[in-house]
Amino acid sequence: MEHLQQSFNIRFEYKVYFTSGLFDISNKLFSDFLNGAAVAGIPKKILFVVDQGVFDAAADLKEKLKIYFDTYKEVELVQDIITVPGGEEVKNETKYFDEILQAVNTHKIDRHSYIAAIGGGSVLDLVGYAAAVSHRGIKHIRIPTTVLSQNDSGVGVKNGINYFGKKNFLGTFAPPVAVFNDEVYLTTLSDRDWRSGISEAVKVALIKDPAFFSWLEENAGALVSRDLKTMNYLVRRCAELHMQHIAGLDPFETGSSRPLDFGHWSAHKLEQLSAFEVLHGEAVAMGMALDTVYSNLSGLLSDGETERVIGLLQKLGFELTHPLMEVEDPESAILRGLEEFREHLGGRLTIMLLNRIGSGTEVHEIDTDILRLSGIKLKTY
Repeated sequence: MEHLQQSFNIRFEYKVYFTSGLFDISNKLFSDFLNGAAVAGIPKKILFVVDQGVFDAAADLKEKLKIYFDTYKEVELVQDIITVPGGEEVKNETKYFDEILQAVNTHKIDRHSYIAAIGGGSVLDLVGYAAAVSHRGIKHIRIPTTVLSQNDSGVGVKNGINYFGKKNFLGTFAPPVAVFNDEVYLTTLSDRDWRSGISEAVKVALIKDPAFFSWLEENAGALVSRDLKTMNYLVRRCAELHMQHIAGLDPFETGSSRPLDFGHWSAHKLEQLSAFEVLHGEAVAMGMALDTVYSNLSGLLSDGETERVIGLLQKLGFELTHPLMEVEDPESAILRGLEEFREHLGGRLTIMLLNRIGSGTEVHEIDTDILRLSGIKLKTY
């Protein structure tokens, strides 16, 4: 049969910058980026969407932004800076998505302009999605403010909001034009948010880098005591590992293999069941604990390495399980997370398990009897 064949490649490039005091007048990093991306003769605007928690911790941010863009005039600052709640609430309510689209329309933000998000991972997800679908793609700048967003979600290519009560049901794969990690924001976090983000570092170390896992074991005390230099290394190494993975064979996840989702099938469901009272990083820690013990009981992971994983999570201060994580009952709500995860993967269940620290293996079914025993064993730690 006659047909036309279409094939083309698109190259994506973006940098992740590490800095301190991004919008201090003495810091020209952001200005230099905008200047380097300028196209002569084309006026540009920048619209900011900011996590309310960031403003709560830095009440002078609006004034700093205005002074910064009055000083460095590469783009026109939209004076109407949008404020949205942090956390999953902002992804659950479509009114925040609509508010950003309305601002794009009102302020005539075009494809030569920028939408910049300052906040945690949920805010970055929301704003990235709005940017990706407005005019089929407005340039998006991410400024992550939590450990979790600086070392994981903020450096990736995913955007999305929750819909039909399902996490990230609507979304896009759309890389940002740049990411700016500012260490100052980390100093404003609560102990709970500081700790929560460390779980994703444990995750990526478990499946990709045994030396990094050993480093986490050695530096757990410094991380818990909020040593900023130690956290900066964690963020940078974790971001590096994530970016290496994204640059692999399937950056937009067209298949069912999601190694970076280790521990996530139950974590996503736990977040939903708890009405997002359990933070994402806390849920991931519990999901990793469950899947680590399952790996052990199914004969993949040694007793010694299992003890190391559980020991590190405990040393970092994570809870290993939760009343809503009960898997002993075949009708348990958490088990519905397996089916929802299969649907999210496109029809074929693929779960990453561990065969040793730093190396994972994928399985396409879960033995519920072993899973039940895993839940029972977790309670003994």
